[in-house]
Amino acid sequence: MLDLALSMAVLAVILLMIGSGALWRRGVRKQAILMIVLAVILGANVAIWSLPAPATLSGKP
Repeated sequence: MLDLALSMAVLAVILLMIGSGALWRRGVRKQAILMIVLAVILGANVAIWSLPAPATLSGKP
């Protein structure tokens, strides 16, 4: 289930970047910048969640 959520988040990051580029070309700079910020935050969350857990927290000695 986590794989599906991470995949959808990565797809959302890609679509946000494409959409922000389209808005930037139209001159809607404020919304484009906000979409880029959202994509960066979402990408950071995906990076954090995809890191492996430390051995002490995963239950394996």
